Amino acid sequence: QVQLVESGGGLVQAGDSLRLSCAASGRTFSSYAMGWFRQAPGKEREFVAAISRSGSSTYYADSVKGRLTISRDNAKKTMYLQMNSLKPEDTAVYSCAATEISFQTTVVITTTRYDNWGQGTQVTVSS
Repeated sequence: QVQLVESGGGLVQAGDSLRLSCAASGRTFSSYAMGWFRQAPGKEREFVAAISRSGSSTYYADSVKGRLTISRDNAKKTMYLQMNSLKPEDTAVYSCAATEISFQTTVVITTTRYDNWGQGTQVTVSS
């Protein structure tokens, strides 16, 4: 098991930037494929971005491509989500997730494949 703690959320205006962090503790961070998900009020949780164990492979939801960037620092046991050009529709609780996986370059984009979740951090974008 790995414990995950998100930080970096807040209230910003449309067009602003934020960087979310997901700090991990516990077992070897580099054994886990990671992802960011978000859930807006009244909506189901949705996939945002995923990154492989090594960081060499990434995948994004169409709605965030070109604006959000996922990255990780295995030495610091931390994953990041750089969020630029934020829009009101990005308002949600953002959660990070981890799943232990064998292959270095595989990304995981489905909610059900993840078995470790953080508590989430609120991002609110005003228009």
